[in-house]
Amino acid sequence: MTLLTTQRLRLEPVKNSHLEELYYLNKNIDVMKYISGRVISLDETIEHMEMVKKNWAQLGYSSWCFFDRESNEFVGTGGVQHIAFQLENPVEIGWRLKPTKWRQGYATEAARAMMKFVFESTDIDCLAALCHQENKKSENVMRRLGMSYVGLEHWYDLDVIVYKMHRSAFPGRVAVETAQNILNARHFKEHRSVEIG
Repeated sequence: MTLLTTQRLRLEPVKNSHLEELYYLNKNIDVMKYISGRVISLDETIEHMEMVKKNWAQLGYSSWCFFDRESNEFVGTGGVQHIAFQLENPVEIGWRLKPTKWRQGYATEAARAMMKFVFESTDIDCLAALCHQENKKSENVMRRLGMSYVGLEHWYDLDVIVYKMHRSAFPGRVAVETAQNILNARHFKEHRSVEIG
């Protein structure tokens, strides 16, 4: 399990001690409106946590809880999983925050860190992001992340908006590859100059 950090956040892999924070989100209908359309029970939260821990152990990626690095306040959660926890399905990235933390850039900040982890530390080549057709806030996050609009697809018994990001299009990777290409070209030029001389 991998701990991630950003300028403002600490992303901790989900563990048993996070139950209270996760249940806080799951029982808030404002948070769950466009995710499940209903509140999630404590038993369902525990069951979901067990699946998350299993994914961490078997796949090497799953969900994190987000905490403010300065205050240690719980901000939200998010992660990477096969849609509906079915391995034959595409891998999706998702997030949900406490209402008091909305519209402050936390979702984008956390999602970028999770994307960076996925594309640098796993063999996943493409990430999907799904949202309810009325959930414009999440769709805006997908756009800010540089994800490409795909269209409507049927998942979770709904026709949902789908965006995708391929490994080759991830900004961090592009920057790394560009720098590496420059170094390779410089090395080739220097090596060739020595041979010619």
